[in-house]
Amino acid sequence: MKKIVLVCFLISITSISKAHSGYHLVNTLHIPSPGRWDYIAVSPIGDNLYVSHQTQVNIVNKNTGDSTGVHGIAFAREFNKGYISNGKLNNLTVFNLKTNETIGNVVTGENPDAIMYDDFTKRIYVCNGKSKDLTIIDPKDNKVIKTVFLDGKPETAVSNNSGLIYINVEDKNEIVVVDAKTFAIKNRWKTGKGEEPSGLAIDTKTKRLFAGCSNKLLIVMDAATGKIIKELPIGDGCDGVAFDAELKLVFSSNGDGTLTVIREKSPKDIDVLENVQTKKGARTIAIDEHTHKIYLPTADFAPAKTKESRPEMIPGSFQVLVLEK
Repeated sequence: MKKIVLVCFLISITSISKAHSGYHLVNTLHIPSPGRWDYIAVSPIGDNLYVSHQTQVNIVNKNTGDSTGVHGIAFAREFNKGYISNGKLNNLTVFNLKTNETIGNVVTGENPDAIMYDDFTKRIYVCNGKSKDLTIIDPKDNKVIKTVFLDGKPETAVSNNSGLIYINVEDKNEIVVVDAKTFAIKNRWKTGKGEEPSGLAIDTKTKRLFAGCSNKLLIVMDAATGKIIKELPIGDGCDGVAFDAELKLVFSSNGDGTLTVIREKSPKDIDVLENVQTKKGARTIAIDEHTHKIYLPTADFAPAKTKESRPEMIPGSFQVLVLEK
């Protein structure tokens, strides 16, 4: 059996002054590896942090930064399995959650990206960008149960823990609702002024969806009716949205170097607290539900050569920012 690639890295500690939300930068975990990055995930067991980039996943200790050892990552804790989506290979890598050993592969649709394990249905849901569909997998035997055509590019999926799956469809500016029992599409809800929704989170108690959009808006939507409750300003370049159910806070990680913190006082009283300074490129996010720490992958960039070109990543500067209250 093959082991998932493990790397060593150093830790540097910096901090910024606390703002209204209390969140501030406390650690910068340096991973000396090349390539672009995407999703990041906190393991439901132990202290592992899984960081996807280029063609590998780095496994690090979320507390100390010590090494314990390319798109999305999901965990099926009940089955002791983890899943990593391989966009170019059109499949998932399955690994043992305790040993991190690779134990198999599952064929998906084309260009699998975000993946999610749903505790209610006990299934894995895979968003396939190129084939514009949703692959549904049973983790008991890693068999594909169903492929649901979405007629658009899916970005992120969340569950209401009652049998409904919500998917951001980026190129249609909508949220598609799939019945997890019948696999039928129940609704298609437009995101109003929000364009190209990418990050998506849900508060299952208040039935609120939080969709981060490319035009610097976060759309708050009623998960029961599709009604838009609020349109809130966020930073530029959002690719990830997360929700802390205990603190009732919503986070939008923005590529412009900010983390928009939003407070949900009630189902209708939802407002921006502040934009915490992070670092350019920190556009995806993971939250530790137990410690409430936030993890944001990014890198250092050289100045753009022209006004039209993008800044280039400085080799060996890949890192994870750690924020806490």
